Amino acid sequence: MKLKPFYHVVTATIFLGSLLTLPAVWTEAQAGGHISVVPSELKWNDAPGLGSGFKIAVIEGDLKAAGPLMMRIKIPANAKIAPHTHPSLEHVTVLSGTFYLGIGEKVDASNARAYPAGGVVVIPQGMPMFAFAKDKETIIQVHGIGPWATNYLKPADAPAAKKK
Repeated sequence: MKLKPFYHVVTATIFLGSLLTLPAVWTEAQAGGHISVVPSELKWNDAPGLGSGFKIAVIEGDLKAAGPLMMRIKIPANAKIAPHTHPSLEHVTVLSGTFYLGIGEKVDASNARAYPAGGVVVIPQGMPMFAFAKDKETIIQVHGIGPWATNYLKPADAPAAKKK
């Protein structure tokens, strides 16, 4: 019974110590600085690696460098992304429209799942997938770790290859 006060003191000390280190860990994770963006401030650029009419706005990170990244992608109405993989884990949140995602090495629209605004999907590194939008533009937000790439399973499916 005499050890209980000692136990509580040790437990409280460990708990408070961990709280004191939280700001240091958080600050280190935020070393790049504060990011604050409203939709009207996004800088949309063409995303030729995805196809004609696709747009991308990078919010955090450098897609070609190691580290955390966040981006938004505008998928035009009736646009498709051929089967592909990504080199790291991908978190996708649908912001507007409906995002259709299918898992597999071949396009089979009947097996694609529809994700409306608010839908979320987490896709493991290297998982083959295809995606599309139907009758209206769709905007998704992607979180991941760079460097980022879209690796088409068939090189001929890459938008750059189709232009040749």
